[in-house]
Amino acid sequence: MRAGLTVERLSEVTRIRQVIIEGVEHDDFQPCGGDFYARGHIRTMARATGLDPEPLLAEYDHTVGGTSTPRPTEIFDSPRKSIEYRRPNWALAMGVAVVIVLIFAFVQLAGGRADDDDDEKETASRITPTSAAPAAPTPPPPPPVAPVAKTPEFPAEVVVTITAVDGRSWVRAFDSKDTEIFETILDKGEAKTFTDPEQLMIQIGNSGAAQLNVNGKDMGPAGEEGAVVKLTFVPGDPVPQMRPTASATPSTR
Repeated sequence: MRAGLTVERLSEVTRIRQVIIEGVEHDDFQPCGGDFYARGHIRTMARATGLDPEPLLAEYDHTVGGTSTPRPTEIFDSPRKSIEYRRPNWALAMGVAVVIVLIFAFVQLAGGRADDDDDEKETASRITPTSAAPAAPTPPPPPPVAPVAKTPEFPAEVVVTITAVDGRSWVRAFDSKDTEIFETILDKGEAKTFTDPEQLMIQIGNSGAAQLNVNGKDMGPAGEEGAVVKLTFVPGDPVPQMRPTASATPSTR
């Protein structure tokens, strides 16, 4: 009780039957089965409850020790159910033996049929048919279809954008009627856009510093650094139209 244990819990911890623990509590050591087992039970219970077993063993030896003899049958007997000797039931044993023989015979029969089926399948797989029709030749794969090149779309009119990227650039523009529509010097970072339904003629000084975009397509530098170019553009693809013609030095106006 001082250890906070019940008889049931002490029995679970020590694996000692409750009837033995209750007998020891009342100085009844007969259920222990003898002096040797009684001392062992006392030592086990003392340790489980936090006591020193030696004084308890000394008290046991002084009062009871050495007077009983071991009885193993009492130690291992269950307190709820005793083992009774029964005569063998020969009829039941014969029935079990017959069932085992029948099961064994069924397993052997089923295994033999499975082996026969496997042998037949293996034999059939080794027979090469002589009258089988030849396999039809595999048709060659179709030739790869070349991708259709997508025609770039350009505006219906001429659109030219000039951007001074790497420095100042002189620009002069004429429309399809050969009328001058623009002339100035673009500072670095400045851009100008021109449009005409038919044609634009552009003159650019220091053309290497100017970037061109014609009809929505980036054409890169208009020419070489310090050079003056003269370009004429019409609607459509501007690449074939990029044929700069060297021009005289622009007016200093």
